[in-house]
Amino acid sequence: MASPPFPCFPGPISRDSPYVTMNLLQEIKALAEAQAPELSALRRDFHQHPELSHCEERTARVVADYLAGLGLAVQTGIAGHGVVGRLIGARPGPVVAYRADMDALPVTERVDVPWRSRVDGVMHACGHDFHMSIALSAARLLTRLRNRLAGEYRFIFQPAEEGPPQGETSGALGMVKAGVLDNPPVAAIFGLHVAPTLDVGQVRYCPDVVMAGSDHLILTIEGKSVHGATPYRGIDPILVSAQALTQIKAALTQELDTRSPVVLTFGKIQGGSRFNILADRVELEGSLRYLAETVREKVLVVLRRHLAGLAKASGAKIDLATRSIYPVLKNDPRLTGRAVEIFRRLFGARRVKLHLPAMGSEDFAYFAQKVPAFYFFLGVRTPGTKGQALHSPEFNPDEAALPWGLKAAAALLTLAVAEQPSRA
Repeated sequence: MASPPFPCFPGPISRDSPYVTMNLLQEIKALAEAQAPELSALRRDFHQHPELSHCEERTARVVADYLAGLGLAVQTGIAGHGVVGRLIGARPGPVVAYRADMDALPVTERVDVPWRSRVDGVMHACGHDFHMSIALSAARLLTRLRNRLAGEYRFIFQPAEEGPPQGETSGALGMVKAGVLDNPPVAAIFGLHVAPTLDVGQVRYCPDVVMAGSDHLILTIEGKSVHGATPYRGIDPILVSAQALTQIKAALTQELDTRSPVVLTFGKIQGGSRFNILADRVELEGSLRYLAETVREKVLVVLRRHLAGLAKASGAKIDLATRSIYPVLKNDPRLTGRAVEIFRRLFGARRVKLHLPAMGSEDFAYFAQKVPAFYFFLGVRTPGTKGQALHSPEFNPDEAALPWGLKAAAALLTLAVAEQPSRA
């Protein structure tokens, strides 16, 4: 006996209404498995033709052509090379969005596979090829359900996630400012990141804070240049920079609550022109990461106080400049609760577990600042292996994870805001 038809927005998901939900989830699973070959083909095409931030011309063209071929309304050239596709359901309903990032990294691939990068020094070493393939395939899957869908499904393909940002006109912030969450407004947005520390078939989530906020720090120390044989006549900014680093590390250990995670590292130091001449200026660049804005504020107060004292003691001029890169990424608690319930029904509870907040950063945070968001981690490690680190030339995620990501994306889009009131 055939199953009765069901709406794609059936109302709140609960133990009282498992039949409708499970029928939809089973259909999504079957459609996703059928699309597995195309998922791999899409991923391999993107992987062979990676493009750096602000240069995603071919990538954007492929994405836009694919969406247009599905019959979606497509907008291009957003915040650089951003693309948005809109799928309109058969009935009124909320607007839900899904975001995928498009750019690659300046990494030379060391993975010997037929679909390895064809661009010297550029590689999809962060999984954005996976992200795009899943999003495009979700658009295809939902078009097959179009006659039973309610509302609008907005697929956002974002350039320049890896940066560096070009002011407020690029990346996620640029797309937000360009209005991709408006007209009509988005009720919820979803996104994922591949996780090479998790086996294929595993999903992890955070109920609140997901990833750290980050700042770019520039510490400039100006001294007085003299001959290396007479340092007492000058002010050595290299020595002062060493003292500054020591004081900074000690201050963070002694003056911050250790229960509030913070990471401060300096990855670049530059100064001096000759081995026997004291430098006149040293510049250090670093990264500050935090899970709460109050922690950021405390760190900067502590740093400036200690640096002011060091400047007075050494006679050097010390300046600390800061630039916020990304805010803290937070999931919406209510949306997260519904997403987790969907995942447990879709994959089984043992595959869906909590994840500690990561100290890395993600500009998806700009979307999450504006509308309820849910961002999760998808396992891409081949079971029984150690996996490879993100951003490494050996990064090689298992394509068996692609259908898992498609199932998750499609289920979230069709069910996670089911109880939202329909728009007029």
